Amino acid sequence: MLTARQEKILTLIVKEYVKTANPVGSKHICKVVNCSSATVRNEMAELEELGFLEKTHISSGRMPSEKGYRYYVDNLMNPSEMNSDDILKLQLIFSNKSLAINECIKKSLEIISEITDYTSVVLGSSSNDNYLKQVEVLPLNTNQVLAIVITDKGCVAHKQIDVSDISLDEVQKTVELINKLLIGTPIDEINSKLEFEIKPIINQYVKQHDAIYNAFYDVFKDFTNKNVSFMGKANMLNQPEFSNLEKIKKIYSKLENKDTLESIEEHDNNINIYIGKESKVDDDVTVIKTKYKAGNEEGTIAIIGPKRMEYERVVNMLEYIKENIEGDYHE
Repeated sequence: MLTARQEKILTLIVKEYVKTANPVGSKHICKVVNCSSATVRNEMAELEELGFLEKTHISSGRMPSEKGYRYYVDNLMNPSEMNSDDILKLQLIFSNKSLAINECIKKSLEIISEITDYTSVVLGSSSNDNYLKQVEVLPLNTNQVLAIVITDKGCVAHKQIDVSDISLDEVQKTVELINKLLIGTPIDEINSKLEFEIKPIINQYVKQHDAIYNAFYDVFKDFTNKNVSFMGKANMLNQPEFSNLEKIKKIYSKLENKDTLESIEEHDNNINIYIGKESKVDDDVTVIKTKYKAGNEEGTIAIIGPKRMEYERVVNMLEYIKENIEGDYHE
């Protein structure tokens, strides 16, 4: 266990390094803890020997190690209130009752990515857990309709379809065929059935069958892939830890990997923090994530960034989003 002074020094180094990405020297610490420079240097050397700090070869300052971040998160991090700007931006999303749950989650995570410069990801319910309940189309104007796909678990996806060369009657006829023949089919099996079972029938009954078939094939393809959505993926390029091209290519490749995505999925209702090796993404990455459940919709929301992350701020924002998803917004 660290002494109170060592904990204070570690906290100061974590917060300063998060802010500047530069190793922290004893001079900065002395101003705050009211100790001599020699005392602070000795304490920093002790923290380094214990594995809580690391020293770069090009600087006399220190930065937190993975062990140091973990100690800070588990023992020293204090919950703090969200700042008013963050709250206001997120409130605008949750006050819009016309948004579907999946839209609400994505838009709120887009805001987090925008204001933190981290990457957000939402892993929705796997599409193979969803069965088709209904397909609807709503005319938007003379050239476009909105195709809506609804599953038995209440998941909703929609996509605008260009019908400038297709009659609305033909579109409606196709929807009726799909509803008649595919309701109750697992979502991830629908495109296969469209291709081999429904397309020949559409060819018989619908004049503009190719255009309509392609449009609905894309709708279901999007729905099948929608259970993983990244926001702010390019933000990693803005972090000094990831300025090396090979490094960022490796992380991007990992994020496309099915096993990595499965490791990001969270089964715990708490907000959990995985630092460095724990993240299973990269040794220099932190993943903060939680499980959400609202009605029939459930999944994982996660923030991915460098170990040098604003831990309190991200935890607060995830808590706020989780509370709004699971609370009054969808009751």
